[in-house]
Order: sequence, then C-alpha cells, then structure tokens
Amino acid sequence: MLEAKKLSFQYGEKKVLTDITFSVQKGEMLGILGPNGSGKTTLFKLISGIVIPNAGELFIKGRKVSEYKQKEFAQIVSTLSQQTAEAFSYTVEEIVSMGRYAHQKGWMQGLSREDKAVIHSAMEQTGISHYSNTLIGELSGGEKQRVYLAQCLAQEPEILLLDEPTNHLDLSFQKELLELLKEWSKKRGLTVVCIFHDLNLASLYCDRLLLLHNSEIEADSHPRNVLQEDKIKKVYGTDVIRAQHPQVPAANLVLSLRESSAYLQEEVGEANLTLSKEYIAITTDIPLKSLSSGVTGAGIGWHKYFINRHVNKDYNCDDYKMEMNDYLVKNGFLPSETVAMMTAVELEDTAYRKYQAGATSLFFVVAASVGNPADAALSEQHSSLIVPGTINIWIFINGELSEQAFLQCAMTATETKASVLRNRQVTDPATGTPATGTPTDSLLVAATQKGKFHEFGGNITDLGKAVAKGVYEVMTMALDKRQNRKTALERGMK
Repeated sequence: MLEAKKLSFQYGEKKVLTDITFSVQKGEMLGILGPNGSGKTTLFKLISGIVIPNAGELFIKGRKVSEYKQKEFAQIVSTLSQQTAEAFSYTVEEIVSMGRYAHQKGWMQGLSREDKAVIHSAMEQTGISHYSNTLIGELSGGEKQRVYLAQCLAQEPEILLLDEPTNHLDLSFQKELLELLKEWSKKRGLTVVCIFHDLNLASLYCDRLLLLHNSEIEADSHPRNVLQEDKIKKVYGTDVIRAQHPQVPAANLVLSLRESSAYLQEEVGEANLTLSKEYIAITTDIPLKSLSSGVTGAGIGWHKYFINRHVNKDYNCDDYKMEMNDYLVKNGFLPSETVAMMTAVELEDTAYRKYQAGATSLFFVVAASVGNPADAALSEQHSSLIVPGTINIWIFINGELSEQAFLQCAMTATETKASVLRNRQVTDPATGTPATGTPTDSLLVAATQKGKFHEFGGNITDLGKAVAKGVYEVMTMALDKRQNRKTALERGMK
C-alpha cells in the first residue's frame, strides 16, 4: 500500500532523513517514534506529499507519489496534522463536509445524499454530532482535534496519516480514538500511519513501530521487539524499565527514577507491627513491592498496609471482597494500598521474628492452624467446599528483588511450609498422606526494593536459605503457641 525506498531529505546542509526504507501493508497500523529532531514530522510531510525528497522514491499503491494529481491523491490519502489554523469561522459540520471535496466533480457541485450520510457517520464516530452547528473557533483544542479527525474520516481514505492524533485529547477520547482507528484498520482495511510521543499508546495499538534515531531507522518491527530497554535508552537517552501490560501482551515502559530520600524505607520489622485480637497489621511509610494471594492486593503491586484479619469459623459472605473493602475503610486503611487476608486462627498465636541474610534482613509473621489439612497432590479426593484452616505467611525483605526472586521466594516458602507439616506428621484425613497445607492458605512476599539486589531466591541462594529458615522456625513457633494454648485451656477445663 505504501513503500519508501532510500528516502533522504535535508534542510540546507542539515541532514534530516537518510536512506529511509520501509513499507506499510493494507490494513496495517504503523507507529512512527523518535525523540524531537529525529525526523518524524519530516517523514510525515514526505508521505503526505507536502515536501519532495532529495533522494529516493515514495510509492502509494505501486505508483510514485509525484505521479498523482492532487485530487486523485486526496481520494487515497488523508492527513491530520498537529495544528490546523481556522482562517474563517466555519461550523463543525461545514469543516467535516470539506472532507468530501476529493470525491466531488466540478466546482459548484453540492453534497449528495451519500456525502451527507458519510459526513454524519464520521461525526457520530468521533462524538461531535452535538456540535454540528457550533463555530469551530468556540471549541477546545481536544474538540477541534476530533472535528478534523471526522473530516479525515469523511474523506474515506485508504491511507490515514496522523501526526500526534491524541494530542489535546483527554484519556477517554485517546482510548476511543485509537480503538476506532484500530477497528477501521482491521475491518475496513484502512492503512494507518501515526506519529507518537507516547510509547505505551503506540505499544498497545500499533501492529508495527518505526523508531527513528539520528536521521536513520533504528528499528522497524513488532512493538515488543522495538520497545526494548537498551534501544529506548540509546535513542531517548534515558533509562526505562520495561514491564508487561496486565491485560494484553504489550510492552509497558516506565521511567527509571534516581534514588531519592523520599523513597527510602527504613527496615521493616517489629516496630511496624500492630497485633490485636481483631487483626495483625504491618504499616510502612512508603509502599513496598509485594507478591501476594490476599483477598485484596493479590498479585504483584505496591502496598503500604498489610492486614491479616480474624474472622469466625462460620464466616460466610457472598461478596467477601466488597465486605473486606468496607472493613478496611472502616478501620482507616485504603483498600488500593492494602494487602488484606483473613484467618480463623486466634491472632494471639501469631509468631514473628527477624533474620539476617548477609546485608539483607528479613522479617517473618506467621499465623497458622493445621485444621482441615490437605494433600495438594490428592486434592481431587476432597470436595470443593472451602473450610477453615489457614496458614498465612508474611515475608518482608529489606532489599531489592527481581520478579524472578519474588516468585522463587514464594516457591521456597511453600516448599518449607510442606516440610514443617511433614515433620510434624500432619496428615490429610481423607487420604492418610502427608498434608501440604490447608484449603485457605495465603502467602505474602514484600520487599522495600532498596539495599542489596537479589536476582534469585531459590532454596540454595543466601536469600532462599534465609526464607526457608525463617518460614520453618516462625511457622513452627506459631503452631507450638497454638498447641500450647489449646492444651492449657483443656487442662483448665478439667
């Protein structure tokens, strides 16, 4: 559909683009990226025919751009630039109607019924129908952007060129616009070429990215291949961290910050602990990066509050997450910043202790009961009814962990929990085999992300050994406390 072959362009002695070669297929959405001065806008002008290359050729549908007459070119290519000046005060509908010029014959021909249908459809799709009789000068920058996009759509092009299409748009309209363009590219075969400054938006919606650097193409590939940390640092001159979008397999880049005293966290330990009959809480000054299976805050995130709430053994709620959120708010905790768990264990049986792994300290908090033990390997022999039991293990690490280390620490903790139960000869009553846990166990691994970096947390690493030692000893302490209290109560009743 569109092909550039060895395009070069310069302003006087200044080279702006050198040997640019790429192609865009029908129905493809291409994003053009690069820092200021990399040649994005000049490439945009070359494709749209505003300027002529000093060398090389540009082809549209197999023909040189230079061979097209202006109106013929406008029937195929529509352009939306960043800035559009309004020399006259037209209404919104009049502005959109200008998009039909390329399809009209003669100088004075009016709009046909088909033209009007296309115009109204474009206005509806861009959410500006209610501005139909409003003068363009009365609109905000974002509203004007949508008007000129509607004009482009009314042109019914085969190729749509957009220079920063989300500029001036609020978040909801950015999403709506890009989803509309994506839909048109897939369902109608519209070829879309966009200049982006927002790398994450480009990652989400583009089929391919063209990354410019020093007047040349640095990368031309799928977004996941282009948005690599080393490439972005080379081109933009800044450190980024690449993560994954939580819903789709798209790269999500965030800036890597310099260490600041505002983000320094004192060591998490007993001073952060609140212990009552109603709940256990660890409260920190700044959020910790955490991996958890809590009722709230599950998965990987950043949290300041860590709650293990006592509930009765007959607790039953259809919407337990909402009930937990209400409970947190009532007790002064912000749900979005909280990892919260539930336990039927009496919280006075909670055990906690600090450990050291070289330069890194760890703090463990465990509330445990072996009621209703189960062997995970033979879980099919149990009903799906959730029954109270609960071994809740918290591990706070005063250091920096890779995501790999987070998961490995969780694996090490889970393996150690099973070892404790095996050594205490706790068995699954349904199978007679050693129990590996209870049906409602939860785990938390949280790290300050300051201090020594740990790439691994497996059971033979220094960090993993400390995790195993801490889980084994503190879980044993918690189970012993519970057993001793129960024994004392039974003796007192005799």
